[in-house]
Amino acid sequence: MANNQKKKLTPVQQEYQKLAKKHEPPRPVFKNCLRAFIAGGGVCIVGQLLQDMYMKWVGLPEDQASTATVASLILLSVIFTSLGVYDKFGQWAGAGSAVPVTGFANSMASAAIEHRSEGMVLGVGGKMFKLAGSVIVFGTVAAVIIALLHLLFNPNIAGGGS
Repeated sequence: MANNQKKKLTPVQQEYQKLAKKHEPPRPVFKNCLRAFIAGGGVCIVGQLLQDMYMKWVGLPEDQASTATVASLILLSVIFTSLGVYDKFGQWAGAGSAVPVTGFANSMASAAIEHRSEGMVLGVGGKMFKLAGSVIVFGTVAAVIIALLHLLFNPNIAGGGS
């Protein structure tokens, strides 16, 4: 059956859909958006604070501080996931908890934790890339395409050019 064709419903099914729609609670869209904004912004503020701390107190240059910040956010996300804190945060924050680095780390860590009883190779190793695999492949393909476009349109600065 084609996606653009609707399946015809029986009168009983139509009546049930009307009844279900009537009793469906309204979605708090504004509240959900506000929570996502606050939570996502909060994660980004923590990241900025970490980067500033690495530059000021540890004396790292900005590029190295950025790397340390990303690693720290990933570590914190995995720790909070293993303690069950990130799940509660995600339930409250909704899409705001899906800030790319922390959301990605959470998806991998939660899959690894969930399947650890199946063994290290087939359980943890195999299942933690179930969701994340497509993200890794897409990111790799996108990076290759952008690099090729960069080389085509800016051939004088291939290899990072100084």
